[in-house]
Amino acid sequence: MDFAYLAAGFGAGLTVIGGAFGIGKLASSAMDAIGRQPEAANDIRTSMIIAAALIEGISLFALVICILLALK
Repeated sequence: MDFAYLAAGFGAGLTVIGGAFGIGKLASSAMDAIGRQPEAANDIRTSMIIAAALIEGISLFALVICILLALK
């Protein structure tokens, strides 16, 4: 049972790292695009927020799965 807690901890850690990397890459690309075409900032910002919300949703879902596996 101890290995289940360890695996859930590693899974949660990897999920957080992956989500942070994805959002960081997304924000970096969006800021670069806004810097190149300032007139398209509103469209880029909207797309960035939608994509960030999807990444956060997937990360939250993965964390819930890790917690459920640890408590089972």
